[in-house]
Amino acid sequence: MNKLETALRDLSEMDTLASGSSCIHRLHPAAKLIATAAYILVVVSFHKYNLGGLLPMGLWPVVLFQLSGIPIRTCFYKLRIVLPLVMAVGLFNPFLDHTVLYTVGNIAVWGGVVSMITLMLKGVFCLMAAFLLAATTPIDVLCGALRMMHVPGMLVTLLLLTCRYAGILTEEASVMTQAYELRAPGQKGIHISAWGSFLGQLLLRSMDRAQELYDSMLLRGYHEHFHYAPIPRFRVKDALFLAFSGAFFALVRMLPVVQLLGSFAVQ
Repeated sequence: MNKLETALRDLSEMDTLASGSSCIHRLHPAAKLIATAAYILVVVSFHKYNLGGLLPMGLWPVVLFQLSGIPIRTCFYKLRIVLPLVMAVGLFNPFLDHTVLYTVGNIAVWGGVVSMITLMLKGVFCLMAAFLLAATTPIDVLCGALRMMHVPGMLVTLLLLTCRYAGILTEEASVMTQAYELRAPGQKGIHISAWGSFLGQLLLRSMDRAQELYDSMLLRGYHEHFHYAPIPRFRVKDALFLAFSGAFFALVRMLPVVQLLGSFAVQ
């Protein structure tokens, strides 16, 4: 199985995850979207040296993963390509910031080390929250919630078509890759001399496929607007989810939770 086939399988598995029936899946999509956006804003607002304040924010996605029945390892596996890039964001901070923040015994802890770990955790937490939203909310339901929140229809349509037909482009690239491998057995990847023609053929095939899809949409009554999936009513449990999430974010952001728990433990 080549990388493109693996990508197609991952897209299919994401659709399967989003079609679950847990209590998190059944929440109103607008509530999950607002809570996720608020979570990301709060996470990125922490100071680069405030590692102790940031750590409790990891509880929110961990608890929701447990309630949704999606293993956390699935999140890290699906994001295995993006995570190294996120982890590399603050990799050079220890070499640039030698401010001594703490002293553990005779070991001085530099501010660059703390800021590096803080940046890495911010990226990981934000990716976990975004993955949780995508893994518990089908894309058509999410787009319907965006339209309900008066997001411009053009942007929502663009998002929906991109997510819905990314698999088709990947499928075309997979077919072309398999055809190339049959004509060049034993060769690893596509030779650099064939990159131009390969991309040109992929563009032409994609344009033909896009025209066929657009014609099919017109035959089914498409007139610049989609009929999105039905959105359930905003219920009491959705309001409670937003209220508890907002209260947790405010508590962790405004109070030094780790220090308070440490002081209680000492007493």
